[in-house]
This record gives sequence, structure tokens and C-alpha cells, in this order.
Amino acid sequence: MQEEFGEGKRLRYLCQDETRLGLKTMAGRLITAAGVKPLGLSQWQRENFYLYGVVELLSGYSFFYEFSHLDGDCFQRFLELLSAQLGDDVAVIQFDQGSFHRVKALDCPENIIPIFQPPHSPELNPIERFWEFLKSKLEWENCKTLNQLRQKLAQVLDTITPEVIASLTSYDFILEALFSAAS
Repeated sequence: MQEEFGEGKRLRYLCQDETRLGLKTMAGRLITAAGVKPLGLSQWQRENFYLYGVVELLSGYSFFYEFSHLDGDCFQRFLELLSAQLGDDVAVIQFDQGSFHRVKALDCPENIIPIFQPPHSPELNPIERFWEFLKSKLEWENCKTLNQLRQKLAQVLDTITPEVIASLTSYDFILEALFSAAS
């Protein structure tokens, strides 16, 4: 590995995906007495933004960045920001096969090596479990503006430790493959 990537460079395995967050209330479970219908306040505003992110299974490292929409240009910018954040590290990153990930004009930075999971298989991407956990923390939030939602999101992300991320995303079959590849 040292010969391939250079002296002092660390190889990392990350999983990437995007999720949409908006002002429409994310409903969840409510606890009530037996026979009582649960009621939750909800709103139907359609303003939203996208959170692009990566997580590292072993360490719980994460990097997130907000964009207004989902397309190849935003994805390219995300890769550039992530590349700068990684510094000298080299990252093998698992992507789904979203159309904007496969754009021929996409220019992967030198320290990012893409691998693609099979189409229509989100269950293979560990970051999906992180998105589910994140959204569970935002259930029944009725923010009036996107800025309020951003503030709430920042508060939630600040409480999520690397240990929690690692516990959510450490799929046994991926860890076994990584460990067998390293030996």
C-alpha cells in the first residue's frame, strides 16, 4: 500500500450518501394510553435542502455539507471539500449509483477512489442507518424557517459522537471484508 499511495498516507474506507431535510414534519411514533389515538402537530411546508455526507465505519469520522439541491455540480463541490478535509489521506468511498454520481464529467480528486454499490440496494450503504437515526432525532420538529431547521440540525449533529456513528454504521460484512483485505 505504501508503494501505491505514497509514504505516510493513510487509506480510509468511507460511505457516502445524501438526504433531504425540510420543513414538512417528519412524523414518528408517539406514546399514548391504550385506545387513545396519538396526535402530533404537523406542517406541510415544502422548503428543503440536502445534506451530503460521509461516514467512516471504524472510527466514526463524519463530514457533512449542505447544498440547496441534488445534482452533479453540488456533488463535485462536495468531493472537492471532502478531499481538502482528508488532506494527505486516501479514501476509498462507497457510492450508490445515483445519476449525478456517475456523470462522465465528474472529476474525482486524487485522494478519493470511488467504488459503486449495486443499483437499487440502499441497504448495503451503512450511512443509510445514520440518516435514519438523524431523522429520528428530528421527528415532530415544526421549524418555521429553514434557518431554524439548520440550527436544530446543528444541535443534533453536535450531540452525535464518533462512537455512536461507528456503532450505527459498522456492518459486519463490510468490516470482515476490510480486515481480510488488510491481512
